[in-house]
Amino acid sequence: MELTFATYNIHKAVGLDRKRDPERILSVIHEIDADIIALQEVDRRIGDRATTIPRAELDDTHWRLVEVAKRPRSIGWHGNAILVRRGMDVHGGEALDLPTLEPRGAACGDLMVEGHMMRVIGTHLDLSGLRRRDQIRSLLDFVASATQPVPTVIMGDFNQWGRATGAMREFA
Repeated sequence: MELTFATYNIHKAVGLDRKRDPERILSVIHEIDADIIALQEVDRRIGDRATTIPRAELDDTHWRLVEVAKRPRSIGWHGNAILVRRGMDVHGGEALDLPTLEPRGAACGDLMVEGHMMRVIGTHLDLSGLRRRDQIRSLLDFVASATQPVPTVIMGDFNQWGRATGAMREFA
């Protein structure tokens, strides 16, 4: 089995030109052409936290959502969403809460790919770094507590550049 994973902080679909353009985001997603994509900042942060990429526009893509939304106009949880290539079996989706000073969470999807179960978690960790270590531990505890252990990919915007420094050492 060979899969391509991607993670993309879409910044609420607002580009460097300061214009919200969901079609531009979908164009980039098509160009990336990954099998599994974790998106961050897919929902607005105020009001009813509606998605910035309309569901109807996703219907015309090669991907479908892992359903984790708890709000009617959202496609994710705390801005995190997971897209999987159509044809992959989604066996479940779950919204995870993370310890935080500000609202943070993760989207989790259980997938069957070519007869093999796997789990994908997409997240956006704390910007300040004050709770990032706790958030990673929370994700690792979630993975460790699974009743059925399966290969798991944790991806997203970790808000940290180095792989071997700071909170990222928790993954060791």
